[in-house]
Amino acid sequence: MTILIIILAVIVFWFVLAYNGFIRLRTRSNEAWADIDVQLKRRYDLIPNLITTVQGYAAHEKEVFTRVTEARSQAMQAEATGDPAATGRAENMLSGALKSLFAVSEAYPDLKANQNFLELQQELSDTENKIQAARRFYNGNVRDLNIKVQSFPSNLIANWFKFTKKEFFELEEDSAAKDPVKVNF
Repeated sequence: MTILIIILAVIVFWFVLAYNGFIRLRTRSNEAWADIDVQLKRRYDLIPNLITTVQGYAAHEKEVFTRVTEARSQAMQAEATGDPAATGRAENMLSGALKSLFAVSEAYPDLKANQNFLELQQELSDTENKIQAARRFYNGNVRDLNIKVQSFPSNLIANWFKFTKKEFFELEEDSAAKDPVKVNF
């Protein structure tokens, strides 16, 4: 009888630890996504200032400004859905549009020397680094959660309480999309 009680206590203890582990991993994943969200919003806020600064020097480059503005809008809409795959695709488009903007700015030496532009460039570079770090943190937490959801015997608890796998926040396989936005002039 004592052995049965000990076995039952061990099972209950394991059950509580496993359940709390799922809660911890899900919460960390959600927190990590919130970190990405904050950095993406910061990026979205910087882009209009950058466009305004560049427009003063390169007013005839309307197509580039339009493409960046549209990509920013699409990225903001995708990010609002909370879907990492859609957000990743939209962010790839925005990164490409920003690369075009910086390529245009290279043709204007006065712009490259403009203090406001240099500060915006530095802030955007810093934000890109923070997005990359937040993406790694999120993907690490998602990896841990997904392993636990699929591993036996914790998958029994995952199925019982409907803990599910999360999607990674990945860049497309396009090698150009994996390059960070270059802001060197």
